[in-house]
Amino acid sequence: MRVTYPFTAIVGQERMKRALILNAVHPLIGGVLIRGERGTAKSTAARGLAALLPDIQAVDGCPFACEPHAPAGLCPVCRHARQTGEPLPEASRPTPFVDLPVSATEDRVVGTLDIERAIQKGERHFEPGILAAANRGVLYVDEVNLLDDHVVDLLLDSAAMGVNIVEREGISIQHPARFVLVGSMNPEEGDLRPQLLDRFAHAVDVVGILDPRQRVEIIQRRTRFEQDPEAFYQEFAQAEQELGQRILEARERYSQVTYTDRDLYTIAALTASFHVDGHRADIVILKTARAQAAFEGRTHITDRDILLAAELALPHRMKKQPFQDSVLSPDQLEANMRQARAEAEQAFQEEEALEEVEAGTARSEKKAPRAMTPRM
Repeated sequence: MRVTYPFTAIVGQERMKRALILNAVHPLIGGVLIRGERGTAKSTAARGLAALLPDIQAVDGCPFACEPHAPAGLCPVCRHARQTGEPLPEASRPTPFVDLPVSATEDRVVGTLDIERAIQKGERHFEPGILAAANRGVLYVDEVNLLDDHVVDLLLDSAAMGVNIVEREGISIQHPARFVLVGSMNPEEGDLRPQLLDRFAHAVDVVGILDPRQRVEIIQRRTRFEQDPEAFYQEFAQAEQELGQRILEARERYSQVTYTDRDLYTIAALTASFHVDGHRADIVILKTARAQAAFEGRTHITDRDILLAAELALPHRMKKQPFQDSVLSPDQLEANMRQARAEAEQAFQEEEALEEVEAGTARSEKKAPRAMTPRM
């Protein structure tokens, strides 16, 4: 019996759902942090995202769920089998959903190498960890602010690179670890250090819905789900299937989404206008804008894609002043976006004008008659 609450049945919280969907389109965006009070569907959304994704095709028996037709993303065992011409048996399995406990240790997360076996028998024996189990799925970390900082670093490294590297006593092994990282936390229980907060690609603040009609809808849906989960799921089965298919199609389309130098200049000018430290925000906005375009069935990013991406990538990277309720208002973001695009257009118009002048000068010099050297 299906017991997962449907993702498409969640009332409101559109920004949170959009961040999760875009990370599912392109997991290398770098994960999403959901901050909010208790009872705002944080864990429900993470579980629902994994449940709506269709089953994956994986190498049968592989602990990393390697994709059989993607040579670049194979684990060492599957890669060796492919190189020697052995067939890779395929099997269908549900999209993984892994719930990381707060007490998880480094070895439990990344996996362990049997050093004694390696020394005595010369064999590299690797015991996969949580990152292996989460490959090609969703890794959910509740109360991420209570997790050891070093473990959070490891999770963020793998989420950004798509691989897990384990090194012990001169022995090294790496395997694919491409997953959607979802962290949730209640700010009342303490915040993440700024260095870790910045490494989450997206951050979304969620609050309880105040509209009485929506609150009534939440109560009704939850009650129907608890009474008959399977019947409730059937109400949203078509919406779940359509959304899952859109995400898969967007994954295929992502690599085809293009952008111009003007778009890059606009992104850079936008982040600079908010005095954001470092350059991670610029890269995240570009990846997110491409995922947004791919999800909407387009192959080129627009200003709207950049704006929607900035809503997810900038708020947690901006410095909040004392007594300031919000670090980023929609009106301010739109105004800065218009200014950034205007600066980009002006900069490229000046560059094009300069290129025309230089080209004209070069043509004039080429057509000018050569000066004759007088004979003595």
